[in-house]
Amino acid sequence: MPRHGRAGDTVAAVTSTVNAGAPEDLRQRIATLMPGVVEDLKALTRIPSVSLGSFDQQHVDDSARAVAKLLEAEGMDVKVVSEGGRPAVIAHKEGPAGSPRVLMYAHHDVQPPGDDADWQSPPFEPTERDGRLYGRGAADDKAGVMAHIAAIRAWGDDLPCTVTLFIEGEEEIASDSLPALLRTYADELTSDVLVLADSANWAVGTPALTTTLRGTVRAVVTVRTLAHSVHSGMFGGAVPDSLTTLCRLLATLHDDAGSVAVAGLDSDENVDIDYTPEELRRDAGMLEGTQLIGTGPLTARLWRGPSITVIGLDATGVDVASNTLAASSRAKLSLRVAPGQDPQAAYEALAEHLRSHAPWGAQVEVELEEIGSGFDADATGPLYDEARAAFRDAWGSDPVDVGIGGSIPFVSLFAEMMPNAALLVTGVEDPDTRAHGANESLHLGEFAKVCLAEAVLLQRVAKASDAT
Repeated sequence: MPRHGRAGDTVAAVTSTVNAGAPEDLRQRIATLMPGVVEDLKALTRIPSVSLGSFDQQHVDDSARAVAKLLEAEGMDVKVVSEGGRPAVIAHKEGPAGSPRVLMYAHHDVQPPGDDADWQSPPFEPTERDGRLYGRGAADDKAGVMAHIAAIRAWGDDLPCTVTLFIEGEEEIASDSLPALLRTYADELTSDVLVLADSANWAVGTPALTTTLRGTVRAVVTVRTLAHSVHSGMFGGAVPDSLTTLCRLLATLHDDAGSVAVAGLDSDENVDIDYTPEELRRDAGMLEGTQLIGTGPLTARLWRGPSITVIGLDATGVDVASNTLAASSRAKLSLRVAPGQDPQAAYEALAEHLRSHAPWGAQVEVELEEIGSGFDADATGPLYDEARAAFRDAWGSDPVDVGIGGSIPFVSLFAEMMPNAALLVTGVEDPDTRAHGANESLHLGEFAKVCLAEAVLLQRVAKASDAT
């Protein structure tokens, strides 16, 4: 299955990619709107709305106001809200009396840009190249915001459903205030259908509905071997230093094949989609000669099994290192948990493994930093069927159900709040998007199809409700 493609060279090319499978009038409306939608997306992308506390939070406030202004222009009732965290935007527009309620979610905050030198163009100056729009947040997730707005814009004052938009402002920092927001505004947000636009499609040309997400655990492990650092020449060879000890401890987390070796972590190889090693190596940018790790189907390893990654390490820098045995060292670990497993139980299994595998009697301390539940949808029923049909209308090809190896903990919060609603986890990303990394980009042709699919979905949901 091909997973890459090109969109064309300019914004004008976007209008020609809207597939004829959709209703003709709606297809034409979206095609006409797309140049303006892309320009509005560029304006949002220019706002450096990094929600991490070490960045200027005025930009996050500015971003929320910019989103609110766009929604007010569509005739929606809009308010900017906060429950002790970053600002979110709630907007509402009534459809016909008795029509189903649709809640559309996205987030307007973004990840830090990293080193500007790693970008081919400035991260907050959206730039088109080869049919893609480059910039931090151009895909994740300001394109999600604009896809929702495009669908509203296409229907104008003739919405087939009652629609509420919830645009969060702190998804990139774990959505700490989201539970409070959901409690406070539950009456306004509770809906029959949720469209959560923060995921990815399987490939350029192949839309996807995300039906599983792994849970997440982030923990810090500290290893101590000495009361204080000592001279390596005088004590090395008999006294263990903490960094070497930590390295040996971290090595126990995987077996020789690279599979996670922590007892008590769930795994499931029940997947239906093939992902070839060649495709994975290309999509991940693996260096020549580097081997894949783990065993079993690749999609099972990525979506339905655990993974453990060392994402941070506190140790003396190479350029300032002296000949000493370090007294203490620590590492930050990211554990991705199988969709159905309790993340607290997974954390306890990880912590027990680390403590019980302490090399040479070292002191090992494990601290939980963040935890989030996975998601495993029963993606059956008429509303899910209508979502897949909307994808088919927009792309002219059948969608696939996929899992995502990453974690979106807020999805489980919505599922708990609205247990009878259909949760449609969709998105604008593709294998070349590089969300969170340098040169993040949006495939403009695929973006046009996402916008069309959302507009069609509103119509299909309304018809499905009429039929019942």
